[in-house]
Amino acid sequence: MLNIAIVDDEKKMADDLMDILARYTADRGIEYHADWYENPVVFLTQYTDRYDLILLDIEMPAMNGMDAARKLRDLDDTVSLIFVTNMRQYAINGYEVNADDFVVKPVSYFELAMKLDRVLKKDLRDNRDVVSVKDDGVVKFIPVKSIRFVEVLKHRVIYHMADRDYEERGTLKKLEPIFIRNHFAKCNNYCLVNLRYVTGIDGFFVIVSSGRKSDRTDRVAISHPRKKDFIVELNRYLGLNL
Repeated sequence: MLNIAIVDDEKKMADDLMDILARYTADRGIEYHADWYENPVVFLTQYTDRYDLILLDIEMPAMNGMDAARKLRDLDDTVSLIFVTNMRQYAINGYEVNADDFVVKPVSYFELAMKLDRVLKKDLRDNRDVVSVKDDGVVKFIPVKSIRFVEVLKHRVIYHMADRDYEERGTLKKLEPIFIRNHFAKCNNYCLVNLRYVTGIDGFFVIVSSGRKSDRTDRVAISHPRKKDFIVELNRYLGLNL
């Protein structure tokens, strides 16, 4: 099931997007559900991370789309985001809020379908890697990209999530390649950090956020031998040439 939110103050535009989504999902045999939010403030107030994709207008009276996108990223830094706008010059700054793409009004079926194909293929690629854990006797599959950092203590692998931690017996040896290809970097011999969640470096500690609207942060130790390589990997991930 593909869950989509349309955030646009114009009902006609929202209706047009609904029609395109209905045609697109029918053409590709995808089950979907879409919600329309006329007011971005209401959307953000009621937001939960159930959505896979947000179609966000930039020009809205209650709050412009760029400001809404910044607040969205405080709540959810991984949900796919496509701007819908007639102001191309603003949409190209979408990298500031990790937007996946933009379409210009009036939106054509073929243009949006092409963008949706690209974004959904990216999502499938990003979500293909999972780890399995037992939780109260139930086997759960956790997307690797949603793990903030993973560490091994006394032969126990601990997966630190935004809202809770999971642990099981094991080692990192077999799992390490999966984490490395999902933008994790080793900060010491027993811990890998998801670079998506890094908000700073303080001496020999890396600051790892929850990635959501939460005060939870962790200070994870960086060993002296690993610090240089860790910072190189972080800068590469951020696109910095330092």
